[in-house]
Amino acid sequence: MDNNLSNVNQPATAISMHILPYTDTLAPHFASINAAWIEDMFVLEDHDRHVLAHPREVIVDKGGVILFAATPDDAIIGTGALMPTAPGAYELTKMGVLAAARGTGAGAALLAALIERARDLPGIDTLYLLTSRKCAAAIHLYERAGFVHDAGIMARFGHAYARCDVAMRYPLEQAAA
Repeated sequence: MDNNLSNVNQPATAISMHILPYTDTLAPHFASINAAWIEDMFVLEDHDRHVLAHPREVIVDKGGVILFAATPDDAIIGTGALMPTAPGAYELTKMGVLAAARGTGAGAALLAALIERARDLPGIDTLYLLTSRKCAAAIHLYERAGFVHDAGIMARFGHAYARCDVAMRYPLEQAAA
């Protein structure tokens, strides 16, 4: 996997990028980008390892979505997923951006694309995410996008990760921005 970031300015500034759908060829990027940020801040849990090793089976084949942020020359700089977890419920999960590309807008672009895709999922009534207070910048991004903290989501799904101490829900009923 070559992540040529020669066109990513340092310090990070906004760059031109586009969103790509999942392909099996891109699966290694999904695993490596997510393993990097999780291992940097936490410990990879069994659930993480399973999802990262089997993204097609665990996410895509069950009706979920995996997207990638790419530079104009198709260097993958970020990824994120919508994983079905219960009837009508999808977890926005495994969203990460390469360290060298943070601050470029890749995370915001991925989040916007994932929310847009979520609105089109048949039967979805709950879009949520689970995170940790240690991920303050990500939480701020989620709040700016319209996610709200939700104790019910924490009670229903928060047990999925040992590191989880924040649960948020996106109000799908609000008008598309």
